[in-house]
Amino acid sequence: MARLRLLAFGALLMATTPALAADAVAGRWVTAEKDGVILIAPCGKALCGTIDRFLVPPPEGVGQRDVNNPDAKLRSRKLLGMPILSGFTADGNLWRGRIYDPKSGKTYRSIIRRKGPNVLEVKGCVGPFCQTQEWKRVS
Repeated sequence: MARLRLLAFGALLMATTPALAADAVAGRWVTAEKDGVILIAPCGKALCGTIDRFLVPPPEGVGQRDVNNPDAKLRSRKLLGMPILSGFTADGNLWRGRIYDPKSGKTYRSIIRRKGPNVLEVKGCVGPFCQTQEWKRVS
C-alpha cells in the first residue's frame, strides 16, 4: 500500500512539474531594448509569447504591420498581439522553442531561462551561434 501511495505521489509530482516550470517564466516581460512588453503564457502544451504593448511606438504607430515577414500573406497582420515566441517546451530549467524578430522578419531557434526572480535570459540562435538578451519582469 505504501509503495502504491509513493507511485501515485511520484506521478502527481511529474504531472505538475511542467505547470510549475511554466509559472516560472509566465507573465509580462520588458524586452532588452525597452521598446515593448511580451506576455508569456501557456498555449496548448507549450508556452508562447505575444507583443502585449509598445513602450516605444513603432514607426507606423500602434497599427504597425508585420511588413518584414517573408510570408506575404502575414505582412498585413498587426504587430500588437502578434506571437513572437512559439512552441516553448520545458527541458530541465530551460525552455526551447522559436523566436520571431519582426524587425528582420526572421525566425530563430530560441532558449529561455530564468536568471533570477525578475530576469529572463532569452537566446536566439542560428546554428551554433546565439545572441543573448535579458528581459525584465514587469512589476
